[in-house]
Amino acid sequence: MQTGDDTPRVGVVGLGYVGLPLALAFTQAGYEVVGVDIDEDRVETLRNGQSYVTDVSDEEVATALTEGFIPTTEYETLSDADGVSICVPTPLKKTGQPNLSYVADATERLAEVLPDGCTVILESTVYPGATEDLVAPTLSENGKTVGEDVYVAFSPERIDPGRTDYALTEIPKVLGGVTPSCGDHAMALYEGVFDEVVRVESSTEAELVKLLENTFRAVNIGLINEIAMIANELEVDVWQVVEAASTKPYGFMPFYPGPGLGGHCIPIDPLYLSWKAGQQGIETRFIDLADRVNREMPVHVVRRVNELLNEEGLAVSQSSILVVGVAYKAGVSDVRESPAYDVIGLLDERGAEIAYHDPYVPEFEVEDKRYESVELTEKNLGNVDAVLVLTDHDVIDFEWLSRRTDLILDTRDAIDNDQPHINKL
Repeated sequence: MQTGDDTPRVGVVGLGYVGLPLALAFTQAGYEVVGVDIDEDRVETLRNGQSYVTDVSDEEVATALTEGFIPTTEYETLSDADGVSICVPTPLKKTGQPNLSYVADATERLAEVLPDGCTVILESTVYPGATEDLVAPTLSENGKTVGEDVYVAFSPERIDPGRTDYALTEIPKVLGGVTPSCGDHAMALYEGVFDEVVRVESSTEAELVKLLENTFRAVNIGLINEIAMIANELEVDVWQVVEAASTKPYGFMPFYPGPGLGGHCIPIDPLYLSWKAGQQGIETRFIDLADRVNREMPVHVVRRVNELLNEEGLAVSQSSILVVGVAYKAGVSDVRESPAYDVIGLLDERGAEIAYHDPYVPEFEVEDKRYESVELTEKNLGNVDAVLVLTDHDVIDFEWLSRRTDLILDTRDAIDNDQPHINKL
């Protein structure tokens, strides 16, 4: 990284929900920033001063452009970069194994253009050891020595889409280098952007930090989902149980049940860890059990819908159901891994007539069947037999909804009243 009066020139590869906010943070810190994405439509949208990421406004993109932010599809623009952050997707294969093809492709392209002395920081979630095993060797293929000619580190992204109480730069930034000198250079790059950088011993340690954070959440959500099923059989309101337990000032942290896991991290990251553990001959019983419980929740939700309709003398196959919310969480348009896919698919298999409303998701496709969001009107509500709340968007008036519907299953505790027609998960 350059020092003195020279302005650091940095690149961000992958301009999605992680990369775009990071690129703008670099820009705001006074760096010269090049954002690289192979999606031409994304790049053109940014060049026009528009955002496609929920947490980034058009105004923020336009301001960054005036401050020198350059969106492009060309990796060659990074040939004089002091540092590059890789923020590309790391999904799972259909077999459940980690898919690092995007990381491999980005790293190979970078290896062809990066100058000596450049610092490369991987932010994409990977299994422990991937930065050292995959990224570092690829970047050294052209005769570069890691820790001398090129510096490689891992720093896990900690973005929570839709969250507004912490700015990106206010979230402590964990970072670990492949070598000590790699860590030093990565620290120098990120200290000018983030309020606090937490240095750990190695890139592998930093990778495990990320997986621990989301595995902790997945396991505890699995636990509370199981408690919710027990509470239902005992005719107890699990939400009130959690609220009461939360009054204990120590030894308890509240987690909440839901219709299933969704999003870019919690359904996937624990499986990266369990896969790596399996490579070491270690059985991850807690992780695997939690994953099984969480993946069974859509089935539990559909079972509850079936039971509630039967109590009204209706069969699922003869019923019309309005699903409220298909995004994986409140306040976002992101549908990745959303439990709505499984819930709607299962209801459709049983012959139900399905419609949905989501102010953030105008269209939704399940197994080649396309749905369009309908308006929440008295007429539309009067034409359905049941309402199923899967996402508790703040912009939806759930109290109004509850007064115009005869049967509701609320899987998010979105409706704050105890009328007999309102049923909780």
